[in-house]
Amino acid sequence: MKKSYSTLINKKNITSIAIGGFDGMHIAHQQLFKKLDKNGAVVAIESGHSNLTPKSYRQEYTNFPVYYYVLDNIKHLEGEEFIKLLKEEFPNLKRIIVGFDFCFGKNRKYDTLGLKKLFDGEVIVVDEICDNNLAIHSRYIREFIKNGNVKKANELLGKNYKITGQTTKGQGLGKKSFVPTINLTVENFLLPNEGVYITKTTIKDKSYKSVTFLGHRVTTDGSYAIETHIISEDIENIIGKIQIEFIDKLRENHKFDNFEDLKKQIVKDINNALKYFDK
Repeated sequence: MKKSYSTLINKKNITSIAIGGFDGMHIAHQQLFKKLDKNGAVVAIESGHSNLTPKSYRQEYTNFPVYYYVLDNIKHLEGEEFIKLLKEEFPNLKRIIVGFDFCFGKNRKYDTLGLKKLFDGEVIVVDEICDNNLAIHSRYIREFIKNGNVKKANELLGKNYKITGQTTKGQGLGKKSFVPTINLTVENFLLPNEGVYITKTTIKDKSYKSVTFLGHRVTTDGSYAIETHIISEDIENIIGKIQIEFIDKLRENHKFDNFEDLKKQIVKDINNALKYFDK
């Protein structure tokens, strides 16, 4: 799962940094990281709105150490003060890598040209990265996920979208009347819209084929739930954190006239997921 490098590497050894929000750690972000040298690091500006890779989850998607700076703590700094802070934090800094639309300083009044003027080392500006003429930005990825188009979101991310949650007690109907599921509570992550998805569920570093439902249980109690069913495995008494990796959407959330119709649909969902995994 996540790796932790920030506590292992002294900032004095860092010679290059990539600066940005980096929510999602998507394909375009990875292009910035390719410009880092072997003593590079990622500087993530934490705005409080990151929900693709919230908190320290960015570290999972790079081998470079990730250092977090809270935007509210630095947004008042003038350009010179911001550069001074970076040089104090990373005294051997020789190279800064940013995206084409990078802005910094008070009221975001400094851009990449300002960075080149103020920083006495090398500044590399990475051009906009596109996928089939669509610019790759975290805001577009969020929209695809919110609309349930996780397949397109994954294309822009360069990986499958993942959420991490804590196991919780469900209705108890799954094992008795349908199929056993693991119920989750999820915080901070953006959730795909309601429906049933082909997924992989990771439990204690082992990945399982799964089908995951997100939404209001309109056929039963009407409450919102996140439930994942492990296919062809007997997994019981799971406690703690698990990770769900979204691959594609199977269908929308529907209300069924009776439990028998719901059960038939669940079996169909599982079979459709198996067809995907068998390809």
